[in-house]
Amino acid sequence: MLKHKSIIVFFAIVWMAFSGCGRDSEAVLPTTRPEPIKLIVLVIDGARYSEMFGDNNYKYIPRLRSMMRQGTTCTNLNIDGVTNTVNGHATICTGHYESLNNGGLDYPSYPSFLQYWKQAAVAGDSSSWIITSKDKLEVLSDCTDPKWHGRHRPNTDCGVNGLSTGYREDSITFNNALAVLQTGKPKLMLINLKEPDVAGHMGNWNLYLDGIKKGDEYAYRLWTFLQSHPDYRNNTVLMITNDHGRHSNGWLDGFVSHGDNCDGCRHINFLALGPGINKGHIDTTSFSQNDITATIAKLLGITMPHCNGKVMEGVLD
Repeated sequence: MLKHKSIIVFFAIVWMAFSGCGRDSEAVLPTTRPEPIKLIVLVIDGARYSEMFGDNNYKYIPRLRSMMRQGTTCTNLNIDGVTNTVNGHATICTGHYESLNNGGLDYPSYPSFLQYWKQAAVAGDSSSWIITSKDKLEVLSDCTDPKWHGRHRPNTDCGVNGLSTGYREDSITFNNALAVLQTGKPKLMLINLKEPDVAGHMGNWNLYLDGIKKGDEYAYRLWTFLQSHPDYRNNTVLMITNDHGRHSNGWLDGFVSHGDNCDGCRHINFLALGPGINKGHIDTTSFSQNDITATIAKLLGITMPHCNGKVMEGVLD
């Protein structure tokens, strides 16, 4: 009889233990957390709005037109600062307008989203990159703020071989960017394509349009790669924009340069695609270039106290 009771007690204890484990383990089962969003910013340098999203026929950007259905296009995004290459890129990176030397002699005063993210993520050296056709844009990798200078810098591949080495072809920049994405699998990247701007300064209208067409094709190829790669598919936001436009005086002489407050110089392009982005949306809200930075910070989940922009809420899903 005692033995029989012992067996009953034993099985009761076992049942209680397993029942308790079941309830406890159900309560503490780890939830599946989404992987942090990866982000790539593609800057098509010096491409005027009127030849890109401002053209209702989209004749020079057929690829981007097809991509619009997958993301949000902003039609009223303007620059409220200096309309040149270094300052435009610096505003996108830091969210702050200032007047920097356009030859690559000045670092921005404030840290970029790449630096803030790298600090917050304690990421490895291969996690963020700046890859540009223009060598002078290597200055985007750092800032003069003494708390940040020389710290949390992204990797760079700019121009022929860094600052003061000259520009290189966009085809090289694009292929280098793809190679880094395939091998290093970084989580953040900024890419600059120079050809529309360089052709514009040459006064070559046809070559300028050709640069926009090539930028259109590179954007499509980049998005196709991201959507087909297991490390980037469905977890990567692609933003396509430009640093500045060009003068508004048409094709005779005005498109050759930029740098003032005319609509051609200030009105810029913007398309975003990927997780957290509204699909098939046209946003006519008035935005400023530094709002791009605030929106990037929101997507990445980082705080950028130096950023003066506001989040482009209509872009986000």
